[in-house]
Amino acid sequence: MRFSQPVSYTRRILCVFPAYTPAFGTFAHAYRLMHNVQAFMPPQGLLLIAAYMPEHWPVRFIDENIARATGEDFAWADAVFVSGMHIQAAQIHDIARRAKAAGKVTALGGPSVSSVPEMYPDYDYLHVGELGDSTNALVAQLDESCAPPQAQVRFQTKERLGLNEFPIPAYHLVPLSRYLMCTLQFSSGCPYLCEFCDIPNLYGRQPRYKTPEQITAELDVITSQTDHPSQVYFVDDNFIGNRKAAREMLPHVVEWQKQRGYPMQFACEATLNIAKQSEILALMREAAFVGIFVGIETPEADALSAMRKDQNNSLPMMEAIKTLNEYGLEVISGIILGLDTDSDDTEQRLKDFIDLSNIPTLTINLLQALPKTPLWDRLKRENRLIEDEGRDSNVDFFLPYDDVVATWRACMGSAYEPAKLLERYEYQIRETYPKRLQPRTPQQATWKNIKLGLTMLRNIFWKVGILGDYKREFWKFALRRLARGEIEHLIASIMVAHHLINFARDASGGQTNASYYSLKLQEASVPAE
Repeated sequence: MRFSQPVSYTRRILCVFPAYTPAFGTFAHAYRLMHNVQAFMPPQGLLLIAAYMPEHWPVRFIDENIARATGEDFAWADAVFVSGMHIQAAQIHDIARRAKAAGKVTALGGPSVSSVPEMYPDYDYLHVGELGDSTNALVAQLDESCAPPQAQVRFQTKERLGLNEFPIPAYHLVPLSRYLMCTLQFSSGCPYLCEFCDIPNLYGRQPRYKTPEQITAELDVITSQTDHPSQVYFVDDNFIGNRKAAREMLPHVVEWQKQRGYPMQFACEATLNIAKQSEILALMREAAFVGIFVGIETPEADALSAMRKDQNNSLPMMEAIKTLNEYGLEVISGIILGLDTDSDDTEQRLKDFIDLSNIPTLTINLLQALPKTPLWDRLKRENRLIEDEGRDSNVDFFLPYDDVVATWRACMGSAYEPAKLLERYEYQIRETYPKRLQPRTPQQATWKNIKLGLTMLRNIFWKVGILGDYKREFWKFALRRLARGEIEHLIASIMVAHHLINFARDASGGQTNASYYSLKLQEASVPAE
C-alpha cells in the first residue's frame, strides 16, 4: 500500500540513513574478510517509508554506512527524510546540518525521535510513532509546501497502519549485495514488560503482524536482486510475541524454501521461553532457521525477577539453551552488567555461564536507562539518572562506576580470547550444526556461490592465517575443519569470530562504548565524501 490520497505536486524525497559508530552488533571487522560487504543490515524502517511515498514522487536512498550523501544528492532533493536510533544521534544531527546548509526541509522519524523528540530541535518536522496518520499528515504538508516551517512541527501517530497493509520495503533502492544480511519484519510489539525495555511503550504489548503472503512476497523481492545475502534476519521485537501467528506463518516459509531450493537461511530474536514451543521450533528448523538472539540478560534468577523478566525463569536456563541447540539454532545472547543485583561475584558467575553455555556470541552491555521504560521512571524517582556524555551509562550504579566498567572489559576480554571463543565454536559445530536441516539443491551449488566461498576462504587464510596475530589458535581450528570437509563451518565461524576478537580487544582497551545505547561520543564509520 502506498500513500493513497491525491497530491498536487511532485516532490523529490532524499532518504538518508546515518552511519553507525563502532559497535559490537554491526560486525564491521568481518567485512574485510568478505566480498563487497560494507554494512550490516538494510534500514528496514526508512525503506518502508520510502515505499509508502506517493507513486509519482521520486525517491533516492542513501545509507551512509555505505556511501556518504553528497552535495549533489542534497541539491536534487525537495525534502530530506532521516531515521535512526539513539546511538546514531550525532550522525542524525550532522545530516540535519548538511541538509539545512543546502536549504532543504528536513523530517526525522524512527525509534530515537519517537522516544525522545526533545533531542532533535534541529529538524523541521518530527514523525513520532509508526507508519500511519502522522505519515499521511507529513506527506500532505510537503505537498502543500516544501519551504521550512517557521517553527518545528511534530506529527504524532494516533492511528497506525496495520502491518497487513504495509508495502514491501523499497529494497530496490539499496544494493543488497553490500550488506552482511537482509532484514524482514513479521510482527511488531511484545507482551512482556521487562523493566529496561522501551518496546511496549513504543510499539505496544499486543503484537501485530503481517500475513504469510506478505512475508513470501518480500522474500521474492529480496531474492530477485543479484548477489543478495544468503541470510535474512527477522527484526521482530519478539518472534513469538504472537505464537499462533508464528505457527501459521512458518509453513508458508517452509513451502517457499522448498519451491525455490532453499536460497536463504533465517535468524530471529525471541524470549528464552521459546524453548517450550516444540511445534514452532520444529517448523523453524524445517524453514532453515539457524540462529536466534535471546535476551538472557543475566544467569542470576533473582536479577531476572528484579527486572521483571521471569519468563527466563520459566525453565532451567541451561536446559533451554540446549533445547534450542537441539533444533539446530545457535544462540546469540544479550547480557547486561550494572544491575542493582550485581555483586563482587557477578564477573566470575558470568564467565562461568559463558563457559558452561557454549554460546559463542554474547552482546555484553552496561545497563542504560532508556526513556519511556519502567527503569527510567524508577531511576528518575530515585535520582539515579546521570546526564554525562563522558560516561558509558546514564545509570548511577550501586557498585562503583569504574568497577562496573572494569568488569565489562574483563568479561569481554575473557569471552573473546581466541582459544576460548573457537572452543565454543567447536562445540556448536559438533553439537548444534548437525541438527540443522541439510538441504543440498542445485540452486545452492552455483558457480557464483562457489566463487564467493573461495574468495572468503582466501581472505581468511591471508588476513587471519598469515597476517593475523592469533595464527596458532586459528590454524588449530581451521585444519580440523579442512580435514573433516567442514568448509562452510570454517568460513561462517571465522567471519564472526574475527569481529568478536577484534572488537573485544578494542573494548578492553577502552576504545569502544560499554553500552550499545550509550551517547558517549565515538568516531562514526562514515565513508569519505
